[in-house]
Amino acid sequence: MLSKINQGWQIIKDSLKGEERDYTQGSIKTAIFLLAIPMILELSLESVFALVDIFFVGKLGSNAIAIVGFTESLITLVYSVAIGLSTAATAVIARRIGEKNTEGASKASVQAIIISIFISIILGISGWIYADKLLTFIGASEDVIREGHMFTKIMFGFNIVIVLIFLINGIFRGAGNAALAMRSLWIASILNIILDPLLIYGIGTWNGWGIEGAAIATCIGRGSGVVYQLYHLFGGSGVIRIRWSDVVPDFDVIRSMIKLAWPATFQFIIASGSWIILTRLVAEEGGTDASAGYQIAIRNVVFFILPAWGLSNAAATLTGQNLGAGSPERAEKSVMLAMKYNAIFMAFVSLIFIFLSRPIIGFFTQDADVVNIGVRALQIIGSGFIFYGIGMVLIQALNGAGDTSTPTWINFVGFWMIQIPMAYLIQYYTDFGLDGIFAAVPIAETMIAIVAYIVFKRGAWKTVKV
Repeated sequence: MLSKINQGWQIIKDSLKGEERDYTQGSIKTAIFLLAIPMILELSLESVFALVDIFFVGKLGSNAIAIVGFTESLITLVYSVAIGLSTAATAVIARRIGEKNTEGASKASVQAIIISIFISIILGISGWIYADKLLTFIGASEDVIREGHMFTKIMFGFNIVIVLIFLINGIFRGAGNAALAMRSLWIASILNIILDPLLIYGIGTWNGWGIEGAAIATCIGRGSGVVYQLYHLFGGSGVIRIRWSDVVPDFDVIRSMIKLAWPATFQFIIASGSWIILTRLVAEEGGTDASAGYQIAIRNVVFFILPAWGLSNAAATLTGQNLGAGSPERAEKSVMLAMKYNAIFMAFVSLIFIFLSRPIIGFFTQDADVVNIGVRALQIIGSGFIFYGIGMVLIQALNGAGDTSTPTWINFVGFWMIQIPMAYLIQYYTDFGLDGIFAAVPIAETMIAIVAYIVFKRGAWKTVKV
């Protein structure tokens, strides 16, 4: 017993050292934990961003909560681009590392950064100019827009820090250095926690910037994390070492990266777009209080989904590296084991959401109407967490293999042919109201998990070339 505890403690320490490792041999279970522990911690800290902002902004009233929620729903488009690029980078770099081609991995890293900067500029300008119109489209009231549109403008205007922190962490994960990715999020999260209350409420005789302060704090926090990442990319001693002479566009590599990235990006746009529509349906059905309660619930859902996404990212890295090393069967075993662990974790989370939803929502607001709606959203959406966990691992494994198109179609069917039509029909043609809209989420996620499992077991992903 003592030897197992010591062995477990050693794995935890090794996982946090920040070293690239060869995951194409040795114990699969150890490989999963070496990758997953820092990835889970990394994405737990990413979820802290959402909860910290909603906690401090919650003191400003339901309009402030709503504007943060509406903006986060819109900014998921930026997250989609960031995650899509990150997914492509992880797949390519993991494959090159598995092939022991470190120069190819470094070149792919540079080209991914070039692509992300170009796209971020376009998104930033568009989001700043059309912020009010976007908020109107998603269902925000005139009072909410008037009070918080600058929050939306700032988040879009400085979206480059969101895109880069996701992308570069994808580069580190593909190289097998999940601990370095984790540390960049530590820096970003800690700064955000410190700056949020200072910039929102002020200090001394200064009254702060209100809700805009939350956006500024988030951008400064993420920007600091990006600086840390770039320092290690250009001055570190890992397998990914970028020289300034390498910062020249290579259009062959860029085309290859975009070929992988665009379906991955569209994959997440499909998902995030469906959440935007759900946000609008909730606002139409229940007004500002319903939006506030729903957004608090979603922030808590994200808080627990992101750590589970850490295990999914571990599966993606193991898939890419083992395919690169010519070991597809080892890749499949890694995914199946990661799926088992994720399902167990998410089952535990599901029980928490079902039985402890009221104290969880009550921590963020004391408004009875907001709390009641948030509780129902958390209980209903949380009921399908086991299937979320299974689906996440399988989808990311396919992405890690370089098959980004298949998960895109799976998401399209699950979200736009099941979730959105079901939520719409329930709202307009039944008396289930908000509960029915919330129920569309676990039903769609369950179908996605089932289809992803069938596709994965067929094994076509084993022959994908990257």
